Amino acid sequence: MPNTVVSIENVSKKYQLGAIGASSLNEELARRWARLRGREDPNSPLKLKSNRRPAEGEFWAVKDVTLQISDGDVLGLIGRNGAGKSTLLKLISQVTSPTSGRIRIRGRVASLLEVGTGFHPDLSGRENILLNGAILGMTTREIRAKFDEIVDFSECEAFIDTPVKRYSSGMYVRLAFAIAAHLDPEILIVDEVLAVGDAQFQRKCLGKMGDASRNGRTILFVSHSMSAVTALCSRAIIMQEGRIAFEGDVGSAVAQYQRQSSISVDSGVALADLPRIGTGKGRFTDLVIEAKGDRGETLDVPVYGCELVVRTTIACAEPFKPANVGVEIYDSTGSRLIDVNTALQGTFVSLTAGQTATVTFCLNDVLLKPGRYRVNLRLGRSRVENIDYVEFAGGFDFFELPSVSKHTEVFPGVYQCRFTHGVSVHADTSSNVPV
Repeated sequence: MPNTVVSIENVSKKYQLGAIGASSLNEELARRWARLRGREDPNSPLKLKSNRRPAEGEFWAVKDVTLQISDGDVLGLIGRNGAGKSTLLKLISQVTSPTSGRIRIRGRVASLLEVGTGFHPDLSGRENILLNGAILGMTTREIRAKFDEIVDFSECEAFIDTPVKRYSSGMYVRLAFAIAAHLDPEILIVDEVLAVGDAQFQRKCLGKMGDASRNGRTILFVSHSMSAVTALCSRAIIMQEGRIAFEGDVGSAVAQYQRQSSISVDSGVALADLPRIGTGKGRFTDLVIEAKGDRGETLDVPVYGCELVVRTTIACAEPFKPANVGVEIYDSTGSRLIDVNTALQGTFVSLTAGQTATVTFCLNDVLLKPGRYRVNLRLGRSRVENIDYVEFAGGFDFFELPSVSKHTEVFPGVYQCRFTHGVSVHADTSSNVPV
């Protein structure tokens, strides 16, 4: 039975809103005296343009979290910004202490929480490798034995004797991750910091963390990339408002997180109040998703091999030149699987104020795996103008009929999908819309 290496028991972390810690006793006394007299804090760097006072009160970044992490676990932490993920990692890393509760850790911990964490800016890369190794409890002999591997992995050999304050953010991350991954910590904690690196280095890091997990290392990984979490982690938790909202296998966690971020569309939905970006000259007003069978009959749910019909209406507020209308379909890991647009058939939509157009996309013989999918809509002119873009405009659950279950073995991974498509555009003839 795996041993518990991180035990978190009813841990909470509270911050005081509107309070900035004083750096000296004089500053603290000046603050208290000003507060007693009803004056503004003389040490506050916050200068509001209005007469509104900064928000005051308590903020619980982490609230009553209990979690057991075993030796060899690869745990993903997912959730929206401000959910408490990074605060929880800082508590585990002992960067800050909990307001209440207890955290017990067995083993050496290496943390990558922010770019350059643990680096001394005036020391060279070589010296920071030795410093970080000593902080992790490694002997000089152990560090030197790994030194060449660290430098080679970081790709910073030409700058290893340069002070790290002259490194770019990407070089910081490469060297910091190389140190943390090669000095054999029992527990490796990685926040969203890897997003700073380029795509090639991110793949390299994921491969290294995968090797570490297979060697029995424990990894805590925070990322907004669901594909990275799915590829690396064995289980995951969803953080919401400082609490654990879900804990389980990574597939279920990612699917639930995506469901929380999307809007179900079975027959139709109004899009007027959804968040969007663009000039607003034209706006998507509704979206209908239907599944059709072999004989053209309407199906209750989308199933393997069906035809998927996506129909949307555009209303014009200001005239715009010929524009492209597109539909993007993403799976539960955030990977884009289908991207169709009217330009594929050389068709564009031009509208004048007050006119509307209905655009219908017919995706034929859709071979998707069972799961949750989301739909994004976009209207614009490539590299010229973004008129309207609606993320999470809708979503649908894809099902599989028992009679076609044999086909699923063709698709062992979540990214392997193939499809054919046809696009038809229909303008509202009552408005005499040109297309």
